Amino acid sequence: MTHALDGKKVAILATDGVERRELVEPREALEQAGARTELLSLQTGSIDARDHDLEPAGTYTVDRLVSEAKGDEFDALVVPGGTVNADKLRSDAKAVAFVHDFVNSGRPVAVICHGPWTLIEAGVAKGRTLTSYASLRTDLRNAGATVLDEEVVVDGNLITSRSPEDIPAFNKALIDALAQQPQAQAQQ
Repeated sequence: MTHALDGKKVAILATDGVERRELVEPREALEQAGARTELLSLQTGSIDARDHDLEPAGTYTVDRLVSEAKGDEFDALVVPGGTVNADKLRSDAKAVAFVHDFVNSGRPVAVICHGPWTLIEAGVAKGRTLTSYASLRTDLRNAGATVLDEEVVVDGNLITSRSPEDIPAFNKALIDALAQQPQAQAQQ
């Protein structure tokens, strides 16, 4: 276990329909590197994960509502995919505002698979170079983004990946970016 992220706190924004691997694997990698994670959601209690948008894949306890969180409490933000999860997040004004403000803060924001729908809704995709699940690429282009078909794309503070197969590269890029980031003011 490395401790490169000791003292860092990462928000993970997800709701029902989240792709299990895209929630669990980045969370485990962050925690193994020493970061603390907090699962933010649209509802209290727990959220239901899926595998490949189809199969039930367990439930995960929500730490706090996104509406109760402030971006400056966190050093980074992770937005996992899953078609249903991403669609619900982009439809929630508080989740969209949280993502918008976090991207504009300059701190790392890591988004995978269908998660970039929330970037589009937040109005932060225009002029950025991103990747996503193949079916979202036209949406990203229409929102003004340059789209690449690569396992991980880093554009400033935005880190994007295509699918669960890209999680190792996604995790590495996130941990590298977070290790270089000064600790959030609320944590110091």
